[in-house]
Amino acid sequence: MPRVVFTDNIQRHVPCPPVEVAGTTVREVLDAVFTANERARGYVLDEHGAVRKHMVIFIDGTMIRDRMTLTDPVTPSSEIYVMQALSGG
Repeated sequence: MPRVVFTDNIQRHVPCPPVEVAGTTVREVLDAVFTANERARGYVLDEHGAVRKHMVIFIDGTMIRDRMTLTDPVTPSSEIYVMQALSGG
């Protein structure tokens, strides 16, 4: 099953340990994760279900393309990393 990892900077605000869940798209996987952690959903996704502007999601080291409907495919061996897009100087 795909493995979802939330980076430490997110975990400071919302507890969300690494988890393996079933799914073939980013949407299916994240929906499965957020079923048990609704607070994390609100932190990562906006009210329309799109990835918030300050968040970034990678599948096997490649940034997802579909930030709106999350249709990027995942495989059973995929690792999905959810992180904040930090900036500053």
